[in-house]
Amino acid sequence: MAKVAIIGSGFVGRAWAITFARAGSEVVLWDHDKEAPGRAIAFIRDALPELAANDLLRGRTPDDVLAAISVADDLEAALEGADHVQENTPEDLEMKRRIFARLDPLTPPDAVIASSTSAILPSMFTEDLAGRQRCLVIHPINPPYLIPAAEVVPAPWTAPEVVERCRALMTAIGQAPIVMKRELDGFIMNRMQGALLEEAFRLVADGYASAEDVDTGIRDGLAPRWSLIGPFETIDLNAPGGIRDYVERYQGLYVGLWHQMQRRVDWGGPVLDEIERDRRAKVPTQDLVRRQLWRDRRLMALMAHRRRVAQDIGE
Repeated sequence: MAKVAIIGSGFVGRAWAITFARAGSEVVLWDHDKEAPGRAIAFIRDALPELAANDLLRGRTPDDVLAAISVADDLEAALEGADHVQENTPEDLEMKRRIFARLDPLTPPDAVIASSTSAILPSMFTEDLAGRQRCLVIHPINPPYLIPAAEVVPAPWTAPEVVERCRALMTAIGQAPIVMKRELDGFIMNRMQGALLEEAFRLVADGYASAEDVDTGIRDGLAPRWSLIGPFETIDLNAPGGIRDYVERYQGLYVGLWHQMQRRVDWGGPVLDEIERDRRAKVPTQDLVRRQLWRDRRLMALMAHRRRVAQDIGE
């Protein structure tokens, strides 16, 4: 059983702990905040029964998963014998540099050191490390125990065998690795999401639709299809002759739209008041946590449904 050190046990760290532990790994939590691992364990204990009820523990019981997770009081103990290190400190470049400077000499030389950063290029905090060839980013779409996609992002000096090892690891623990050929600002998911958000803000700011109408268009229009297939497969299936036929039919339409999209709207400008007003009418601030739990329960049900469908009718 592989040993995984989770460095930083907040929202992302505790989610990774569930993901690795349910796949059979020995998981050790460490955090600079000595109270954080205890809070993470409490969260995990509360989350496991519902994950089990939706058959999302890969055949293990909540007790099995919880027993696989322990807490280390010091960093050296957390890293001792680790096969994989998953760092989850805040999105702060200097903090990343400091923690990786500590991790590199303390981690066993044959272990991978991965960061969960969602925005910082791995080259920016690993360049000066003696073991920089074993460092990279594995960015989860949080929480990874519900959303399987995970971006594997190498620095220019990350060894190809390390990238392959991480791809294989993600696959083995039930994730869906997105392996980037080289690093790029925003990686893949934030660039895709950012493009969609830019147009969403623009549509509201320019008075074409309300925030709820935009959400309806995605939730009840594009998202059901996207929960099964991606954008390239979507257009491949949306023209009689496949993707080339689609491009020949519709590229002109999108060229025209693209010229209209070359203008940013300030997300924090007047449009934010309108969007926030719409959102707070739907979900008051005091109900945000309840709504987050609502979302997670439905994601559990969706993941369970997808697994059953794959078993019943195939991928």
